[in-house]
Amino acid sequence: MYRLFSLLFLLFVVFVGCNSKKELKSTIVEDKQELSCCNVNSKSRFFVQPDSSEIIPQTVGTEGMVFIKGGIFEMGADNNQARPDEYPKHPIKVNSFWMDEHEVTNTQFKKFVDETGYVTEAEKDVDWELMKTQVPPGTPKPSAEMLKAGSMVFTPPTEAVPLNDYSQWWRWMVGANWKHPEGLESTIEGRENHPVVHICWNDAVAYCKWAGKRLPTEAEWEYAARGGLENNIYPWGNEHIEEGAPKANSWNGNFPNLNTQKDGFYSTAPVKSYMPNPYRLYDMAGNVWEWTADWYDMSYYKSLPTNDVTVDPKGPEKTNDARNPYDKRKTIRGGSFLCNDSYCSSYRVAARMPGEIYTGMSHTGFRCVKDEE
Repeated sequence: MYRLFSLLFLLFVVFVGCNSKKELKSTIVEDKQELSCCNVNSKSRFFVQPDSSEIIPQTVGTEGMVFIKGGIFEMGADNNQARPDEYPKHPIKVNSFWMDEHEVTNTQFKKFVDETGYVTEAEKDVDWELMKTQVPPGTPKPSAEMLKAGSMVFTPPTEAVPLNDYSQWWRWMVGANWKHPEGLESTIEGRENHPVVHICWNDAVAYCKWAGKRLPTEAEWEYAARGGLENNIYPWGNEHIEEGAPKANSWNGNFPNLNTQKDGFYSTAPVKSYMPNPYRLYDMAGNVWEWTADWYDMSYYKSLPTNDVTVDPKGPEKTNDARNPYDKRKTIRGGSFLCNDSYCSSYRVAARMPGEIYTGMSHTGFRCVKDEE
């Protein structure tokens, strides 16, 4: 998805089928799943597992969490907006667990960083010696500027553009990270209660370790998002997201150039800005994408029985995404402030997307869960 967008489309031509930025515009995505506001198809910028071995877990209770009583539900597609990886619908049983009532905020993440000294992936310069072991032999070393720390930032065009060219609204920016969501000139001042963004999967796992928690499985996440409503499309039921009072932070208007802000926000919103679902969980639709613990396998649901209950599944053993065979991808859930029916409609409870584990973006965050004690 993502980081070092302009560099990677030049370096990793074997993975994207083009050899210049100009040719990128001719790269056509073939199914709607690739037309995701999150699923930018490029290789990762980093290829090392960050060291979180020295992070000491806190002794914490369940303050700010909601107890989710376990049960059985039908997981998967609910309406005709569903994509192939949401089929078939299948019965799942999850055990009871605790879940954060909202996404991890900037304030919460800052406390983690202040106490541990943790440095996110987006804050690290590229190690060329490591990167060149993962690219075709003879790949030239990029300029020093292109190896500086940064992340992918949503940068909207001023007019309508074809939805098969995500370079029109995603830009790699030096200095963009959780403290500077739109680049070096931006800050999180005044956004302390917004969800933290530019968080890769490894960053989220490190925070969870410190917090004495973990990331939810896909099954836990969807079960919690449904809030006990059977076979409904959204966390609040079946009323369309654009009908009635604002129910989530999504893209209102013409994506990606015109957002009417009917829901009150252009980008991220403070957590708990909208009504919770029946389990009293906030932002299970929209605001920011949320990491889960499971590897992404586009065919995983087909491996599960439809006439027998699968108990507490942990996902596939490895990633499997034919469109991005060289990447390591975990599943992200819930959609973001960029989701719109004309594009990805991923504020649906069954919607799922792959996220490259070393990469965060300006619309990607997470929340934690904790086992029942």
